[in-house]
Amino acid sequence: MSETLTRTAVVTGASSGIGAATARALAGAGYRVALLARRADRIAVLADELAELGEGVIAVEADVTDRASLVAAAERVQAELGGAAVLVNNAGVMLLGPFAPDQRDDYRQMIEVNLLGAITATEVFLDQLKAAASDGGADIVNISSVAGRTARAGNGVYAATKWGMNGWSESLRQELLPDVRVTVVEPGVVATELPTHITHAETREGVGRLYDQAEVTAEDVAEVIAFTLSRPRRLAINEILLRPAGQL
Repeated sequence: MSETLTRTAVVTGASSGIGAATARALAGAGYRVALLARRADRIAVLADELAELGEGVIAVEADVTDRASLVAAAERVQAELGGAAVLVNNAGVMLLGPFAPDQRDDYRQMIEVNLLGAITATEVFLDQLKAAASDGGADIVNISSVAGRTARAGNGVYAATKWGMNGWSESLRQELLPDVRVTVVEPGVVATELPTHITHAETREGVGRLYDQAEVTAEDVAEVIAFTLSRPRRLAINEILLRPAGQL
């Protein structure tokens, strides 16, 4: 029996995109999976789909900006799946647009979801991860972005959240080694619904055209995550930058 059959992976933002694809990949690899997202209807459908791969899939409505909902989610994961051994901090929004006062709600949302949400989820699940670390090892996978390395006009606050994610991930890695591995994944343009949430109309149209032509899929990223988690415990893959072969 594969050791992954006794491991539970928690995926935030599991209702679509990289989160949903990662949940599928990990369920297929034998993990128990907890699907966390605000869109309860979507994760319920996904949970039904993944249940066909084996036992141990739960859908938990949770908002990473609401600590109480994360605490309740962690309690369910502990009670129903035996606690988390893997946490994939995937929940995020990409509300691009020019820096202007009328975008302040977008700025706040990106900071609260992309950065503070990941920090809060990690804090809430940390005891479970440490317990798993003493019984075979644990992993945290933080989904960042190419924007965590290169800022461009129109993505300043989004980039700030991803630079923050990268810096925090490195500090966390040093604090938790060797038993809890920390990996930060920095995708470039990936075919997901992220651009549809952009509130600035001109930016949404332009970015949407770029994403419509994306050659890298959420499933591609999920395969990389699953591969990383499958490595022997003596090996930590701490940072992964991936993007379409033709992306500047």
